[in-house]
Amino acid sequence: MTVHPSPPAALLALGADYNRHNDALHSLYVMEINGAKPATAVGKQIPRTQHLAKAALHIVEALNEQPMFPSPGIRSVYARIRQLAHLALDAADHLLDAEDILDDTRVGAPSEHGVPLTAEEAREEVRGRLILVRDLTALGADDALATAELLTTEMRQQRLLPADRSLDLSSAQHSALRAVAQGFVTVDRHTDKPRVSRDDVRVSISTIRSLEARGLLNREESPRVLHDERLYLTAEGCRTLAASFGHPRPPALSTARPAEPRATATPARSR
Repeated sequence: MTVHPSPPAALLALGADYNRHNDALHSLYVMEINGAKPATAVGKQIPRTQHLAKAALHIVEALNEQPMFPSPGIRSVYARIRQLAHLALDAADHLLDAEDILDDTRVGAPSEHGVPLTAEEAREEVRGRLILVRDLTALGADDALATAELLTTEMRQQRLLPADRSLDLSSAQHSALRAVAQGFVTVDRHTDKPRVSRDDVRVSISTIRSLEARGLLNREESPRVLHDERLYLTAEGCRTLAASFGHPRPPALSTARPAEPRATATPARSR
């Protein structure tokens, strides 16, 4: 029997697909900059982008089956998910345009300006389309996590989620799961050191290993230069992080010295 993920967990899985998409898009852009022949690569990228839109709309369908009160928060969730779908559809259209430009240039067909593009002109046009796609999808994973958190909070308030078991996550583990979901963490395969793309986020390799041992994280090869492996939430990792939403976050351990008790001043005796 197939167990379908809850809508919040499905949103986190959608965020992971956005990260995979953006890594492949980055590789495609580098290929274009280096003057390689990317026509086939562009064609392979289009279904990835279209999948993002289909997955987002599938989550909307799942939400329609939930007996939820249409509160302002729930309406915002619907709007955010539909926006993720529309951004992906727009991005796919730009990729289709790029593919057409490459195909027309290869056979010498006239462009929209009436004359065939040179190879360099075609590459410049394609680069512009790829930049547009990058900008449209860059924040997909971050937006998916924020939407999952809002949806979980709303569903808890409406008592539509079962009581969750104790998560037993440390503050460092919880922060690492969030950072991975947002696409901030890759690992250097040779040194086994994490690379974090945000200066305000710290993730240690010991924390990563502890989450991998619990089956919450796994690694996949990344096409990005200098980033050998991308970290992703497993299905259990998506469920665990989604279950943490709507609850107080675990407190961070403090190494600061406790404050010294201040001496109480003795009031002066009145004469």
